[in-house]
Amino acid sequence: MPYYPDIAKRIILKESAALTELASNLPADFSKVVDHIINFKGRIILTGIGKSGYIAHKIAASFASTGTPAFYLHPAEASHGDLGMITEDDLVCMLSNSGESKELFDIVKYCKRFSIKIVTITMKANSTIAVNSDFLLLLPQLKEDSNIPAPTISTIMMLSLGDALTTSTHEARGFSAEDFYIYHPGGKIGANLIKVENLMRVNSQIPSVYKNTSFADTILIMNQKSLGCAIVVDEDLHLVGIITDGDLRRHINDKISLKYAEDVMTINPIRISPMQLAAEALAIMNNKSITSIPVVENEIVTGIIHIHDLLRSGIN
Repeated sequence: MPYYPDIAKRIILKESAALTELASNLPADFSKVVDHIINFKGRIILTGIGKSGYIAHKIAASFASTGTPAFYLHPAEASHGDLGMITEDDLVCMLSNSGESKELFDIVKYCKRFSIKIVTITMKANSTIAVNSDFLLLLPQLKEDSNIPAPTISTIMMLSLGDALTTSTHEARGFSAEDFYIYHPGGKIGANLIKVENLMRVNSQIPSVYKNTSFADTILIMNQKSLGCAIVVDEDLHLVGIITDGDLRRHINDKISLKYAEDVMTINPIRISPMQLAAEALAIMNNKSITSIPVVENEIVTGIIHIHDLLRSGIN
């Protein structure tokens, strides 16, 4: 009876060795393909059949999510009308380990007829699809792991080469975390790329008071805004201090009617920029055991961010 961890280790080590071989022998046309993608105006159309098709799906999604328009085209659908989705400005990327996937031949003929560029990822340099390509991304000719010809080594190399293409492309374009957020507004990825300015409370939502605001009025404003604090500013809206619920409790037995905001405020409070990530704001709150942070830009208070705003938006 096989010992399953041994099988698992064998395939993982073989796939790792295959990726090392690929990294040491990148296809000669790799840089040409990246340069073409950076400079052309069309879309990348990924296609493949079977397991290669699933890898093509993933590569298309990675390109699209990092700013390069791309989609997957099923070869069978292409042969039944969807060839019309391919334009002369596009780049067709075909994935076929053997390079002889007959399902792709109609796409090849169409591209050749209309002078549409083709890039092929394959192990077979002399295959039908490879010799009809404008760019060839040739994979090392390595055997699959098992006696059963189920794709393992070939698919992991295709996937890794696709990641290499997408990463090289978006890094060359200077694609930033801010750009990434545009394409990922939902889910945990999008949440953790949100900036403070997208969640902060502004204008009349800010519980702001002046140094000479009476203590009674300060309490009233804190109750109205329900953020557990008041931000003390000067006439030019510069941040002077902050008053929290804890400050109120510490002065509850004092003659509060005779006190002003400046008498109980904490000076030089923690602040944050509107351009910082909201996740940074949450980290500061957790580290300092606070629930609100004044938002300051060019020394001016422009908002306030509260822990509830962060948690509601899925920040973690």
